[in-house]
Amino acid sequence: MRSIHDVLGGAGYPDPFTDEDLADLKQEIVRDVTASMMFGAQPAPVGQFPTLHDQASRRLATLSAHLLHHRDAAEHVSQLAHEGIDEDGALRFASLLFLVDEREGARFWWQFSAGVGNATSAYCLHLYHLSRGELRDADHWALQAATCDNPVPRTPTRHQLIHRDALRAAVRALKVDAVEESGYSRVLSPAQHLADRIEELTDAP
Repeated sequence: MRSIHDVLGGAGYPDPFTDEDLADLKQEIVRDVTASMMFGAQPAPVGQFPTLHDQASRRLATLSAHLLHHRDAAEHVSQLAHEGIDEDGALRFASLLFLVDEREGARFWWQFSAGVGNATSAYCLHLYHLSRGELRDADHWALQAATCDNPVPRTPTRHQLIHRDALRAAVRALKVDAVEESGYSRVLSPAQHLADRIEELTDAP
């Protein structure tokens, strides 16, 4: 398996946009990506008015669980574990890490996947940064999601079942790498034993 350093070195990351680019496209981004995918979400609980950041975090958790709930999730994570390059595997592995609060590793793998043109990973990064109040980064990744060739799926409204405690235990056995020169101090590498248990841990059909 290639090291994270090798994977990162071969990944293509999107070029940054200028303030003028972002200003010109901001309204289109909000209308076509954020509004259409986020605000058709579940209604707020009685007496609660979640912030935009709360909604983004909730939508990202729901989408992450949804992405792991399909049979191909295990196959893609296995491919990523053995060959080091699989954009769909990186998307699903990042989603898994996000659900067990390994946020830095999730961001690394989403960015790897988005860097090679995966619109869903770019949208996940949009929600991730929006949930943290990092609006410029959120706008950047929303633009990437909107301009990728492959479509971004609508976020489901029903949260799939995830056995988080068992998933955390499986994740604890993963190898940890540091990619400090790229701003990541804790990045987990995928492994076959985790891919083998994804269907069990997510109750995939």
